[in-house]
Amino acid sequence: MVSAAPLAPPATLAFVESPVQLLNVLEWAYADAQRAQGPEATAPQDLTVVVLSPHDPMTRGQLRRMAELARDEGFAVRWEDARGGAGAPVKTISGLRGPLRRAARIVIGDPFSRYVQLLLTLTRAKDLVVVDDGTATMEFISQLAKGEPLVRWHRRGNRGPRDLVFAPVSATARRRLTPGAKRRVEVFSSMPVEAPDGVTITANDFAWTRARFGPPRLTGGTDLVGTSLVETGVVDLERYLEAVGSLTRAHGATRYFAHRRESAEKLSRVAHEVGLEIVRPDLPLELIARRGPIGHTIVSFPSTVVHTLPLALVGTGVQVAVCDVDPAWLTSNASPRAQGFLSGVTGTARDVRRLSSVPPTDPAPPKGSIPPRDPAPPGSPGSPAAPVAAS
Repeated sequence: MVSAAPLAPPATLAFVESPVQLLNVLEWAYADAQRAQGPEATAPQDLTVVVLSPHDPMTRGQLRRMAELARDEGFAVRWEDARGGAGAPVKTISGLRGPLRRAARIVIGDPFSRYVQLLLTLTRAKDLVVVDDGTATMEFISQLAKGEPLVRWHRRGNRGPRDLVFAPVSATARRRLTPGAKRRVEVFSSMPVEAPDGVTITANDFAWTRARFGPPRLTGGTDLVGTSLVETGVVDLERYLEAVGSLTRAHGATRYFAHRRESAEKLSRVAHEVGLEIVRPDLPLELIARRGPIGHTIVSFPSTVVHTLPLALVGTGVQVAVCDVDPAWLTSNASPRAQGFLSGVTGTARDVRRLSSVPPTDPAPPKGSIPPRDPAPPGSPGSPAAPVAAS
């Protein structure tokens, strides 16, 4: 159980809502200490991490595990049940008002979060850091550079009544995230982003992860990485299951690493219709892969991990491959920007093998059946490629 002890006035206050955000806060703290004190430095001790806990049980579980790692590094962790009832937001914001006013530096993981945007309106900090929230960071940088409102890439353009009511808060938060003569803004990211005017981009190479974990033992097989594109309404469920089945047969995959937001119903179908072993990680995949055991080849759809895993696994011999999303897989509710955004995620990934999207005519196996999963003989078209050198 994470302590909710009162905060001492911290030099740096970090707000996270997901396990990956907390991982990247630890990566940033490690890199920041090395920049300030040299390569033998350890992370500074003046960081307090505030976890704005979500409802989802899997996310909460991973956050608790990540919070333990943060405390092991010597950081203070404050767990806020920020969504635990009607009065929770008011109580959380009231309790954080003082620390927000005193903090010299604010670190956030999700600039699109309404909770975070509201907290940003209360801070006087002149030093703001946005740590990676995966592919969303690419969209944030693009919107910041163009002066556009902060809107998640998978949302459609129509704004509802709640968006209109919240618009002034969002606009204020966006101004807080815009650098100026008296405000420094840093983006700490492993994604391929170009700095807008005045923004400092610092590369995240997962040095903390590599220093603390691994190298992993390789299984010699192929692992598939799940995605929440179905749950966010971008990709059709049946098309997704067809693609997972085709990738499994083509690459001899045996395990499926579930995304924390994937539904139990979908995962049940992946297990029973495709025949994959479902693995529910208790930590972000970068840490799971680094600790091992992990497959010789990791196949993913367009997502953050096609950018982060090659960095976390550099020098291990693991090959990461990405499968494009065919436009035919998109739902009628998908944002008009979805295909271009997903293609950009794939096309900008470094040190990965790019796979063509699975042909839409490739039929899904009959419900309840288990297709063959034996890897193809070495040298055949379906066998995993030899590992590529990662830089």
